[in-house]
Amino acid sequence: MAADDLTPSVSPLLGVVRAFPLDRQKGKVADVAGKMLTKTTVRHAEQYRDQVTHSILRRLEGYGLCEIERDEQLHSFWEAVQAEITRRCYAPSKGRDPRGAA
Repeated sequence: MAADDLTPSVSPLLGVVRAFPLDRQKGKVADVAGKMLTKTTVRHAEQYRDQVTHSILRRLEGYGLCEIERDEQLHSFWEAVQAEITRRCYAPSKGRDPRGAA
């Protein structure tokens, strides 16, 4: 057995670990949107936004994503949250007839 046989080999086929895109995590997006809608002041909403942002950035950093990828993920996530908030605010109420009561 040659000495070269004992050295670990590095495969060129190593994959890159990718985090599941945050904007596609519908449960998380819906949860954050719902909580944002319950905030009664702008200050409370900003504090919650900052808390969620910090948590997400810490998690993405733990995955080993570079700063650019983290920023892209974060931007996409907050766009999805905003779209969900808009959808909830403008969705017709359940149980109400949009044609009126007459």
